[in-house]
Amino acid sequence: MTGLVNFMSQSQPLLVTGAHRTGTTWVGKMLAAGGFAYVSEPLNVLHRPGVMGAPVGHWYQYITRENEAEFLPAFQKTLALRYGLFAEIKSLRSRRDLLRMGRDLGIFLRGRVTRQPALLKDPFAVFSLPWFVERLDCRVVVTIRHPAGFASSLKKLNWPFDFKDLLDQPLLMRDHLEPFRADMERVAADNIIGQAALLWRMVYRVVHADMERTPSINILRHEDLSLDPVAGYARVFESLGLAYTAKVQETIRNSSSSENPAELSSRKTHSVKLDSRANLENWKKRLSPDEIARVRALTEDVASLFYADVKWD
Repeated sequence: MTGLVNFMSQSQPLLVTGAHRTGTTWVGKMLAAGGFAYVSEPLNVLHRPGVMGAPVGHWYQYITRENEAEFLPAFQKTLALRYGLFAEIKSLRSRRDLLRMGRDLGIFLRGRVTRQPALLKDPFAVFSLPWFVERLDCRVVVTIRHPAGFASSLKKLNWPFDFKDLLDQPLLMRDHLEPFRADMERVAADNIIGQAALLWRMVYRVVHADMERTPSINILRHEDLSLDPVAGYARVFESLGLAYTAKVQETIRNSSSSENPAELSSRKTHSVKLDSRANLENWKKRLSPDEIARVRALTEDVASLFYADVKWD
């Protein structure tokens, strides 16, 4: 666990991000238990308009001052916990949409009444960290997971990634990802392991560069929290200046207990109730030796910046 900084303003919003499948939901919900209004994935392409009013055209949408005009007012409204009720009502298409509206509206209203700051849990904000810090005054927590664990999770879920979402963003390519253009264009559509390794390498290369420019970014290794969640989160809460109450500790114990399943079913991909220790090395059983070697070869230059002390076998 590195990069933790002290004393968070009680009214300052918090962004929890990192590549998808790296524990952003778990970390976001545990931190939200400390007194935040939990807002899930406003930059998800399929986000609800009541949560954030601007349309999102790409996964991992990049936001900078050059294209902020359509995003800044919408995010200011979200961080103020002003729910877009009429836009949401117009978008309703199913009972599920209606239930989701009730859930989100309740979170926004309770947050405003109790004066809770917003916590944005959004892996798709990870390329835009400086913008969230500079323009929205967010504190930022970035989750990171061993690249083999990340690849293993995507393999289990059979989740490919279409790099066209990144290639079609000229500002993102110009500022960060141009050196990876050939790799993105070359990786096969059915090569989930290769896609996962490349995406992990790009995300955390950019995160490392952002850390050097913005030292207040906090990095949380998924493995450190999983080994001893109660002690690990105690350090996180202390660093952020949040009260680590008995209720928060109980929430963390319940989420990571050995009585929870060692693996989540594919139907519960966003559940946070998991035996955190047992889940740590599932990748060693799920990936073949050749797949592990391939992930290592493709990511080790960046992985060594965050995982110099972690073995690959």
